[in-house]
Amino acid sequence: MRYLPIFLIIVLLCACQEKHEISNDMNKELIINEIQQMFDNYHKDIRLQGLTGEFKYLDNSEDFFWVPPGYNSALSYDSVRTILEKNAKAFDRIEFQWDTLQIFPISNKAATYSGIVEGTMIDTSGIKSMIRIIESGTVIKRITGWKLLCGQSANLNNEQ
Repeated sequence: MRYLPIFLIIVLLCACQEKHEISNDMNKELIINEIQQMFDNYHKDIRLQGLTGEFKYLDNSEDFFWVPPGYNSALSYDSVRTILEKNAKAFDRIEFQWDTLQIFPISNKAATYSGIVEGTMIDTSGIKSMIRIIESGTVIKRITGWKLLCGQSANLNNEQ
């Protein structure tokens, strides 16, 4: 019982030190710019390559999961890849851009984000669909760059 105050002081000092190191060591503006560039490249590659252009931006690890529009549970990387490969054949052109995007760095190698993606999808029969998707998730910095680690997205009603 007499060691409890000492233990609590040590825990508090360690907790404060950790937070202090992260905040001093993190360049939030640089992290935000890097992630924004990754998302710009992500949308560019989807425009050029279709849905399969997403693959190099998804973290191919067992920690990856995503809840796509219309799904009620998280899917693994392999499941998401299978769905993207299947649906990619149905579209001739896809263009996405962020309507709003907020990025919240939590360390030099991880950040969360939230925003609304707008875009158009033209299927192989020429039918054009306008989309708005709300999305939030976590990105992680790997040796090859920033990757989508996990998140969820849902369709929004078109306001047009």
